[in-house]
Amino acid sequence: LKALAAEGQVLVVTHSPQVAALGAHHWRVAKSVAKGMTTSTVTALAPEERVDEVARMLAGDTITDAARAAAQALLNGQQGATTS
Repeated sequence: LKALAAEGQVLVVTHSPQVAALGAHHWRVAKSVAKGMTTSTVTALAPEERVDEVARMLAGDTITDAARAAAQALLNGQQGATTS
């Protein structure tokens, strides 16, 4: 993915927090079903919102301090990565 991103824009949809933490930008995609109709919502996340979202991806709906710490470590690991 990094090699592809060096040549152009790459959009990745993932359930992997390790992959999500490497992105230059982070969007939350949520699906809901109401009255038989499926709707997807896409929300851009601010840098500070990324920690909780990656923590949720790691731990599920109950975000613990340990999950936040692990999420922060993943996000810190991306520093120095090529972004566009």
